[in-house]
Amino acid sequence: MLEFIARLFNRDGGSKNVAKERLRLVLVHDRASISPQLLDTLKGEIIQVISKYMEIDESALEVNLDSSGNTVALVANIPVKGMRRVAEA
Repeated sequence: MLEFIARLFNRDGGSKNVAKERLRLVLVHDRASISPQLLDTLKGEIIQVISKYMEIDESALEVNLDSSGNTVALVANIPVKGMRRVAEA
């Protein structure tokens, strides 16, 4: 019974880590002065351009902003399934 209660209130920090990551992203977006809508638009355009040359896994694609000191970096994790022989127009 005690174990159940402990698991109920201590979910291995899962929700804590998710909340922490969301807050970090909000702060980075705020410091970079970029709205979430603009980041989504940027992500869509990156997908469109890269898809001309490569087959990518859009469901696993991640595009984020990362802050380090006074600089902000665009970090993209784009799983490539394969290359296209001819670029699509």
